[in-house]
This record gives sequence, structure tokens and C-alpha cells, in this order.
Amino acid sequence: MSSSDQKNHTLGEISRRFGGRLIGDPDTRISRVATLESAGPEAIAFLANERYRNQLQTTRAAAVIVGETASELTGLPRIVCPDPYAYFALVSGLLNPLRPAQPGLQPSAVIDATAVVAGDAEVGPLVVIGKNSIVGARSRIGAGCVIGSDVVLGEDALLHANVTVYDGSVVGSRVILHSGVVIGADGFGFALSEERWLKVPQIGRVVIGNDVEIGANTTVDRGAIEDTVIEDGVKLDNQIQIAHNVRIGAHTAIAACVGIAGSTKIGRHCRIGGMSGITGHLTIADRVEISAHTLITKSIEKPGAYTGVYPFDTNREWRTNAAQLRHLGELAARVRALEQMLKKQNGRKS
Repeated sequence: MSSSDQKNHTLGEISRRFGGRLIGDPDTRISRVATLESAGPEAIAFLANERYRNQLQTTRAAAVIVGETASELTGLPRIVCPDPYAYFALVSGLLNPLRPAQPGLQPSAVIDATAVVAGDAEVGPLVVIGKNSIVGARSRIGAGCVIGSDVVLGEDALLHANVTVYDGSVVGSRVILHSGVVIGADGFGFALSEERWLKVPQIGRVVIGNDVEIGANTTVDRGAIEDTVIEDGVKLDNQIQIAHNVRIGAHTAIAACVGIAGSTKIGRHCRIGGMSGITGHLTIADRVEISAHTLITKSIEKPGAYTGVYPFDTNREWRTNAAQLRHLGELAARVRALEQMLKKQNGRKS
């Protein structure tokens, strides 16, 4: 089957594969995904946000994916499902599959004689693979990647160009590491002795589960003694810092520029907004949602949404409010004193 054949499906084929209620012509040809605004012939679009509801009337898409509440708002062929965005992700994956590995080793790759590289793996130019490392079946290693000694890389992994995996790291199957990712660098471990810093050897590993994706220039430090662990299905955005001995629970998603300090444990199915910070030695429960720009300084024991964002305002108003915040302690003391005074007065009246 040619690549063009693989990218063409009927709406009926899609609904049989992924489910959903099909309304309209099942023979509608679908070859690409698009937004409602930009869609054209053979494109399938989706409505997941109510603010784009009016675009259903003007879209030129061949078909659309909608929720039950929007199922009668268009006459186009459509698939009705509980979660149009998730359904769109499945369809997009079908129409835009990852390129499979092209087995072979580039002549400029440097692979230690003790390393074991699967025969159907793809190793790009200028790749370095160290002693006793293992590269799993159908994995792709992009140009300029460096894989240290005693590394285990699972099956169907994808390392984009210039990824570095330090000695002893374990990376699971179907993991995607984007350019600039560093796995297993030393954690920030130093002891102050007589006004000088002594380096604490970082002897743990990084262990990454299956189906993890890590964005560009994100760093995951090795443990000081025990391992840093990223469990199955975790999704990390670009430019995140994961410190030593951190553990991130399965299927947690973390947006860009988050920093997590050492020995903190993040639960399963958490969502952490961009630019948030989490201090060290904390525990975050399962199914916690942390809003963007929130600083977490104590453990969170219950699921739920947590926010610590100070709303923006005009500069003049912000300065006025910030000045008042500086006196909150004094104000609280005055309120308590007034409450005590009122209690005494009420006691005399009774």
C-alpha cells in the first residue's frame, strides 16, 4: 500500500475504527485534518470549543467531528462522539503516522563494540552509542544523539536530533524525546563545608516508562542515591526542569517552563500549568490540577484544582494593590483586636 493510500480513508472506515455515531455519507473521502476555518475538500474538522460554533455554518470541510449538543447544527457528514478533540487526535494520528524506522547505521555513527542495536533500528549520522547499551527494535535515533554507556532504550523509541542520554539511564518503549533533551545529567547536589561547596556524587539513574513524550530542551536529572522516575504515559512540554529523585506519576501532563525541585513526588493524572514551580520534598496527590504560574510550597493531599496566580492589572493599580498586600499581617492583627473588643462590648450588654 502506498503512502497516499494510507492517508486516504472514508468516513465510514474512520467511524468503524474509532467508534462514534456517523451521520451522512459513509463514503465521504478524508485525506487530511484541518480547522473549521481552513478546511477544504477531503478535510475533516472538529468542534471542541463553543467559541467556534458559528464556523460550523461556513466551513468547507468534507466532514466534521462534533459532540452530541452540536450534532444538528450542520448538514455536513459528521461523526458524533463524547469528546471531539480526543477523537480528532485519533484521526490525525491515523492520517499522519510517524515515519517508521529505516533500518541501518550511518557510516559516521560511532557505536561501541559491546553495544546491542536492533537490526531494524535506524541510527543517524554522528550518533554515539556507548558501552553495553541496548537499542530496541524499530527505534529511530536522530543525527548527533549521544547515548552513554549501560543505557537501555526500548522498542519503537524516537530520539530527535541532538538528544543526550547519560550513562545508566533506562528509557521505555514508544518514548519520544525531542531535540535538546538531556536525560540523566547530575542533579544539583552540593554540601557546604567551611564556606566551600562539596559536590555530592549523583549515583542514581533516570528511569522513564513507556509512552512518554518529552519536549525540546527539557532536562531530567539523575537521582542522588535513588532513581528519578518518570512513569508510563507522562507528557512533558518544552524547557522543563525535573530535579534529582523526583517521581512523576503515570499519565501526568506538565506544560512548558515548569521547575520541580528535588525529591518531590507528583501523583498520577495530574496537570501542571506552564511556568509553575514546585519546591522540594513535597508530595502531590493524584488528579491534582495546578494553574499556570502557581508556586507550590507545601504538599497537596487532596485531588482538585489549585491556583496561586496574582491577576494582572494596569501598572498603577497593580502597585497600589501590591502595597496593600505588604500590610496584610498588620491588617489581620487589627481585625482580631476589633473582634475581641466587640466580644467584650457584647458581653457587657448581655
